[in-house]
Amino acid sequence: MGISAHSPGQGIAEVVMDVPPVNALTVQGWFDLADAVRAAGRDPANRVVVLRAEGRGFNAGVDLKEMQAARGFEALVGANRGCYAAFAAVYACEVPVIAAVHGFCLGGGVGLAGNADIVIASDDAYFGLPEVERGALGAATHLARLVPQHLMRAMVYTCRNVTAAELHAFGSVLEVTPRDGLRAAALEVAATIAAKDPYVIRRAKESLNGIDPIDVNRSYRYEQGFTYELNLMGAGDRHRDAFLTDGGR
Repeated sequence: MGISAHSPGQGIAEVVMDVPPVNALTVQGWFDLADAVRAAGRDPANRVVVLRAEGRGFNAGVDLKEMQAARGFEALVGANRGCYAAFAAVYACEVPVIAAVHGFCLGGGVGLAGNADIVIASDDAYFGLPEVERGALGAATHLARLVPQHLMRAMVYTCRNVTAAELHAFGSVLEVTPRDGLRAAALEVAATIAAKDPYVIRRAKESLNGIDPIDVNRSYRYEQGFTYELNLMGAGDRHRDAFLTDGGR
């Protein structure tokens, strides 16, 4: 369990999140994920990375129980820095990253999927940012890479979710597949990429990041500043406590 890395085929690295019950990552978990993705991209044997998860869903964001159990703001700062590192690692990975998403993809999960190069999802997958209901903000930067601008705003304000089928219609999910075929579908696309010239693939990734109209790292860091404000004003603790009192995850 935790964050693990494997090589399921020539030129393919697989990074797996397995953190029961819902793949809500601790501060250390986010940094471990960042390290695993960076290492996979730097390995010259790899031409593509598949990022996926075991369990009930892809990722439920930050471990709020850890945050509320900590004194002061150390856990909050750690979680924000950890998420920043993991999202940036996916975006800056030296080879393409395929996110294979099943079940829920919430909060930090949207940050990971939104920064991936390709998203493949199971037919039970759904995506959303519950941040407003948790007294936080963030990952709208990454959601905007998955849905049109006005829908992104509506999702942030209302905390509504969208399905994999909706994202497929927008073109931000490449394929929707039955859940039991998700890994195979992701590995099939990965194999197609892995068969290409590795030098060309790495330059293609670098060039596409270079023409991106949005600096995702700076944009996300700007959002995080408002999460700090919400915490200083007491809104963060109030909403997180209410969520955990109601049963949480």
